[in-house]
Amino acid sequence: MERSQGREGGKGVAGQEPSGGGLRLRREIGLWSAVSLIAGCMIGSGIFMSPQGVLVYMGSPGASLVVWAVCGLLAMLGALCYAELGALIPKSGGEYAYILRIFGSLPAFLVIYTFVLVGRPAAIAAVSLSFAEYAVAPFFPSCSSLPQAVLKSVAAICILLLVLVNCWSSRLATKLMNVCTVAKVFSMLLIMAGGAMVLGQGRASTAFQSAFHNTTQQVGCISMAFYQGLWSFDGWSNLNYVMEELKNPKQNLAWALMIAIPLVTSLYILVNISYLLVLSPKEILSSDAVAVSWGNQVLGAWAWLVPVAVTLSTFGSANGTFFSGSRLCYVAAREGHMPQLLSMVHVRRFTPTPALMFTTAVALALVLPGNFSIIVNFLSFISWIVYGTAISCLLYLRMKKKNLPRPYKVPTVIPVIVLLASLCLVLAPIIDHPQIEFLYIFLFLLSGLPVYFLFVYFRCQPKCLQVVTLHLQLLLEVAPNIKND
Repeated sequence: MERSQGREGGKGVAGQEPSGGGLRLRREIGLWSAVSLIAGCMIGSGIFMSPQGVLVYMGSPGASLVVWAVCGLLAMLGALCYAELGALIPKSGGEYAYILRIFGSLPAFLVIYTFVLVGRPAAIAAVSLSFAEYAVAPFFPSCSSLPQAVLKSVAAICILLLVLVNCWSSRLATKLMNVCTVAKVFSMLLIMAGGAMVLGQGRASTAFQSAFHNTTQQVGCISMAFYQGLWSFDGWSNLNYVMEELKNPKQNLAWALMIAIPLVTSLYILVNISYLLVLSPKEILSSDAVAVSWGNQVLGAWAWLVPVAVTLSTFGSANGTFFSGSRLCYVAAREGHMPQLLSMVHVRRFTPTPALMFTTAVALALVLPGNFSIIVNFLSFISWIVYGTAISCLLYLRMKKKNLPRPYKVPTVIPVIVLLASLCLVLAPIIDHPQIEFLYIFLFLLSGLPVYFLFVYFRCQPKCLQVVTLHLQLLLEVAPNIKND
C-alpha cells in the first residue's frame, strides 16, 4: 500500500524514479551553494560566543589566537580526509555511512543513536539559543542577565520557522543559506574594519602588550579551550551528510572544502584580533554577547547593525545544521536503523518531512533545559569520538582496499595526524580533569546496545507501529524513497 501511494503521489514529477516505486531527493546543491553550506554552518554562534570560552580556558589573548589557528588547521586536515571518504563512499550520511560500510551495523547504529537523538538536535538548540540571545539583547540594554523564558521562547520560534522553510522546499532552504552567508561575511568584515579603525586611531586596548601572560599549562584546560574553538569550526563535515543532493559530488566536495575552510579560518583570526583591539580580556569574559559589546564601543549610534547581522548569521547557521542533521536521520531510517516513516519523502515537495519534524521535536525538547556552554562541551566530546572513528575508516581502506579507484587522495600522514588529535581531544580532559558528565556520555552510548539488539537486530516492533506509520504517511503526504545512485 505504501509503494502504491508513492507511485501515484509522484507520478510524472521530476525527482521520482519512474520504475522504482519510490521518491528521492533532488541534486540541487551546486559548488557555490556547497561553499555557502559549509561556511554557513561554520560561521554562526561560535565566533560570537566562543571567544569567551577559549580565552577563559587558555588564560591569555596570545594563546587563545594560537588555539583558533590550530583549530582551523585541524578542521582543514579533517575536511581533506572527509573529501577522500566522500569520493570513495558517495553516500549521504557522513560518518554514519562510512562506519556502516567499514565496521558494520552496530557501530553505525551507536553513531546514529547519539547524533540523531542528541548530537544534531543539540547543535540546533545551541545555535538557536545564541540566535535568541543576540535577537533579544537590544531590548534589554540595562539587564546584566537576559530573561531565560524569553530566550528559550525566541529559540523555539527560530526552530519552528526553520522546519517550515525546510519542509516547504530544499531549494528555498539553500537560498536562505546563501543570503545568510552574505550577512555573516558582512558582519565579520564590519568587525574587522572597526578593529582596524581603532588601531589606526591609537585607541587599541593593551591586551597584546603581555599577550601570553597567564597562559595555562594544564592539558585538560587546553583541551576544553579546543572544544570551545572547534565548536566554531563545527560544520566542516556537513556537506558529506548531503552527498546525494550535491551536483558533481566527487569534484565539488573537495573544491567546496578547500575554498570554505581557509576563508572561514582567516575571518575568525582577524575577528578575534579585532575583539582584542577594542575590548580588554576582562570585558570579553564579562560580556553576554561579545560582538554587541564590541559594537557599543566602536559603532556608537550604529551599534544596532551588529546584533542584526549576528542574528541573521546564527539563523543561517541553525538552518544549515537543520538541513544536514535531518538528512542524517533520513539516511539512518532508510538503512533500517530508525523507524521507516523517517525515511519517507513528501510526494510533491521532495523534502524529508518526517525526519525534519522529528529533529524539530528533539531540538525543542533540548532548548528547555539548554545551556550554551554545557551543550558545546558535550557536542565537541561526542563529535571527536565519531570523527576519529570515521578517520580510522579511511586508514582501514588504505590498508585493506589499496586497489579501490580514488579520484582524490590525501597523504597518509594527514589522517594519522587527525586521528591522533581526536584521541588527544577525547582522552586529555578525562585524564587531566575527570568529570561526571563524561561518565553520563559513555552510559548514554552503552544504552544504545539494548536498543539496537531489541529493535534492529531482533526486529521487535509493535504491530500498532505499522498502523501509526500508515496514518502518519497519509497525513503528511509522504512516500517511501529510493537510494540515489
